[in-house]
Amino acid sequence: MKSIHVLNGPNLNLLGQREPDVYGRETLADVEARLSAAAQAAGADLLFRQSNHEGDLVDWIQEAGRAGAGVILNAGAYTHSSIALRDAIVGAQAQVIEVHVSNVHAREDFRHVSMIAPVARGIVAGFGTLSYDLALQGLLALRAGK
Repeated sequence: MKSIHVLNGPNLNLLGQREPDVYGRETLADVEARLSAAAQAAGADLLFRQSNHEGDLVDWIQEAGRAGAGVILNAGAYTHSSIALRDAIVGAQAQVIEVHVSNVHAREDFRHVSMIAPVARGIVAGFGTLSYDLALQGLLALRAGK
């Protein structure tokens, strides 16, 4: 069975409450329920996590890499600043799809740079929480050799 880790960074626990005009009203629990059902239908195990702490994300990326699991990563603000996450992806040889709920390129200039993008397999941004679903479809296709 395929294993997929969905890792969420800082402030994503506030999804549905924080700036709903930017991020929508769906909660992270809503996203988890939808992705869990989709993963199960595809024959994949899904591990869904969120932390406001960079070190947790580093540990989880390394864990996923060691296990050969695919990773859907919404690193939140760490996307734009964390060399540690980038190094964890490279060091663990994790297959990562970077996800953003908003279109980061239509926002503040500092959000236009990603430390993760150069080492990610793909990026999905700007489709609201549907970005997670699209990333799951893409990751499952990549893992199936498509």
